[in-house]
Amino acid sequence: MKRTIALALAGAALLSSTASLAQVAGSALLGVEATELRAVALGWSARKQVLGKPVFNDGGQKIGSVDDIVIAPDLSVSYAIIGAGGFLGVAKHDVAIPVSQFREEGGKFILDGATRDNVKAMRAFQYAR
Repeated sequence: MKRTIALALAGAALLSSTASLAQVAGSALLGVEATELRAVALGWSARKQVLGKPVFNDGGQKIGSVDDIVIAPDLSVSYAIIGAGGFLGVAKHDVAIPVSQFREEGGKFILDGATRDNVKAMRAFQYAR
C-alpha cells in the first residue's frame, strides 16, 4: 500500500512538473495582454474605419474610395487599393497607392495633388491569381 501511494505521488509530481514546463518552455502568448488592450482599442479597424471610405484630394474633391489594403510580407500595411470612376462597379478602375502618400485629416483620407483624371490614368491594379 505504501509503495502504491509513493508511486502515485511520484507520478503526480512528475506530471505536474512536466505540465508546468510544457506550458512555459517554447510556448507563445496568444491574444493580447491587458496592458496591450488599450493600444488595440485605440487603433484603427480596417473594416469599420478604412474600407469603403472615400478618398479626397487636397481640394476636397472625391477621387475614389478605399476598396482594400495590402499587407506586405513584413506585416506592414503598404498599399491602399483605391476604386476610381465607374458607377455601381461598372467601368471601375482600381489602382494601388502607397499608404505613405495618404494623410488623415478630420476623419477623411486625403491624397495631396490627386485628381480623378490622374488616378484614372494610373496603371490598373489586378490581384495575382
